[in-house]
Amino acid sequence: MTMPQQPVHVTAAEISRLAGVTRATVSNWRRRHADFPAPAAGADTSPLYDLEAVRAWLAAHGQTKSGSALAELRTLLRLRQGTAIAHQLLPFVLAAVRAEHDLTTLPDNELAEAANQAVASLVDLPGSSTPTYETDDAPLLRAILSSVRDEGGPAVVDVLAERELTDSNSPGAFTTPRRLADLMAALLRTDDHYPETVFDPACGSGSLLDAAGRQGAAKLLGQDRLEVQTLRSTIRLTLSRPEALTLVRAGDSLRADAFPELEADAVLCNPPFGDREWGHDELAYDPRWAYGTPSRGESELAWVQHALAHLAPGGHAVLLLPPSTAMRTPSRKIRTELLKAGAIRAVIALPPGLVVPLHVGLHLWVLRKPLPSTTAEPILMLDLSEATGDDAPAWEALTSTALTTWRAFLNDSAEFEPVPGTARAVPVVELFGDNVDLTPVRHLHHAPLDPAESSQRATHLLSELSQGHAELGAAISAQRWGSTDQPRTWRLALVSDLVRGGLLAVLRTGPATEKQRLTDEHVALPVLTGRDVATGSRASGIAADHQIGEPVIVAAGDILLPKAIASRERARFRVADDRDVGALLSGGVVALRVDPSRMDPWFLAGFMLTDENLAAASSLRTHIPIDPLRFKVPLVPLEEQIRYGSAFRELHRLEEAAQRMHELAAETAKTVSSSLTGGGLAPPQH
Repeated sequence: MTMPQQPVHVTAAEISRLAGVTRATVSNWRRRHADFPAPAAGADTSPLYDLEAVRAWLAAHGQTKSGSALAELRTLLRLRQGTAIAHQLLPFVLAAVRAEHDLTTLPDNELAEAANQAVASLVDLPGSSTPTYETDDAPLLRAILSSVRDEGGPAVVDVLAERELTDSNSPGAFTTPRRLADLMAALLRTDDHYPETVFDPACGSGSLLDAAGRQGAAKLLGQDRLEVQTLRSTIRLTLSRPEALTLVRAGDSLRADAFPELEADAVLCNPPFGDREWGHDELAYDPRWAYGTPSRGESELAWVQHALAHLAPGGHAVLLLPPSTAMRTPSRKIRTELLKAGAIRAVIALPPGLVVPLHVGLHLWVLRKPLPSTTAEPILMLDLSEATGDDAPAWEALTSTALTTWRAFLNDSAEFEPVPGTARAVPVVELFGDNVDLTPVRHLHHAPLDPAESSQRATHLLSELSQGHAELGAAISAQRWGSTDQPRTWRLALVSDLVRGGLLAVLRTGPATEKQRLTDEHVALPVLTGRDVATGSRASGIAADHQIGEPVIVAAGDILLPKAIASRERARFRVADDRDVGALLSGGVVALRVDPSRMDPWFLAGFMLTDENLAAASSLRTHIPIDPLRFKVPLVPLEEQIRYGSAFRELHRLEEAAQRMHELAAETAKTVSSSLTGGGLAPPQH
């Protein structure tokens, strides 16, 4: 298996990871040691160094400890050329996990022999031949053993597979994120029953099959066109789901179906998108196209029909598809036939950012293999495209809404209660338009409006708007300022100096670690996010969606600041009141807790976020980081602080009242307009 060695170049950052030191230490070595290897490639601003020369220098200077076992493994892989090496090492990961003895103590030749014996004993691994190892491979084998010990087998499998995928420049080899995979797998559950056999015809790393195994599937079948992915998924599933029967085969599922007779209980699939070379010409008369032959540009509908062809009658499939599949004109005939047959049960629109491509909100299609008695039933249209949290998808809420809505629809689609703007059971006949568009948002505003409910809702909003108008008037009346003959100046101090003086403390939460787990009591608390502070909202997050280490609970009087703001936005802050007390801080919020006997919180907050402080922090960035320790504030007596603090508090009240009025006016206009156009309200007679 030994490959010829070619020069491998590394950056200073890679040297720091290899040696287990900081980049500053590497820079120091370069300045202080004349024998440090000279750059072998790159530019003056980004030099590259010969990896072998660097390793020799590190060894000569006693810097042989790697930052981690996986870092050492990655380095050794870079020393070997050729894409097959990672593929051949993958079986040894499984052997290393199953090893009963510590093989790292063996001499190099004995280790290679032990590895050959261990791999030869493995069965049911895809691949045409069993790999063999030589004495020169001992360092790699030791690195794998150490990495398995420290990081676990699945992590090592991923490192090896990703190396080969990178070297072979394989396009489209993306992993379905675990939370999305869990959602897709959970949609297959009906009542208390979970399908026994689950098939993924484009299984990649095996993440969807692994999710099905977590749900209770007993047989996990898959196929992928890349051999390294079939080996990767087989080993990962063998390690994580030892109780399940796993069978993964290599090959192009559409052109060379490895399971031609299979009728699985369920199918999960995240197929490749936009593939114009999927086999349109050679598969033109394929019997799988029961609902119409997909055009060259409609590979997604080839995968849809491939999934249906491999389902047992009545079985369900969940596919992740681009939104264009629901609306492209060339495929409207196939969508029509799928609807007529009762093969489509639900279309769920997801928010952007869940999976590659990150800028597109993808759709989940839930399909069913029609029974002979199946008739066209209503289709669940569920729009979750706005289910986002603090700069990330709100996974917990998204998953809960999707599963709860889907199961309520399954229980009784005819009596399903629509959720305005979010979910509706749409009669099939309503979908037969010019383009047979299955985009959920286009079908969520046709529920009949109740006139009494519409009138009550509009009246309530107008009442709130009137009350908001009174509050805004009171806030305007409360604005009182004195005048000065000359601009005032103050002696200034950094907030960091005030912290050292004991006047206040800066509170942050760090990322969660294995040793820091929130208690059940903390998990139940709402989480205050950076977006909540920036928009003036109350705590809207939940602990499951945030990596929270040491918990920080908001107390009355805490100054709440977002960690960053957009450079063109007004910096928002607030001092915590009763509605904020008891919430957990997210990583996007900084809290300052003052000693009220020495400092007024409103005074401090108002003077921290001045234009001068923000300008000093911006450095022409699109987002300004909020580091309160670097801000300057005046040093004035507490009595004067309270006067300024009162003015800042009234300004904050004015801003909140104006924002509330803006939101109420927009909501009122939208509600009344929808009720007028939907028939729930009528215009006045005159």
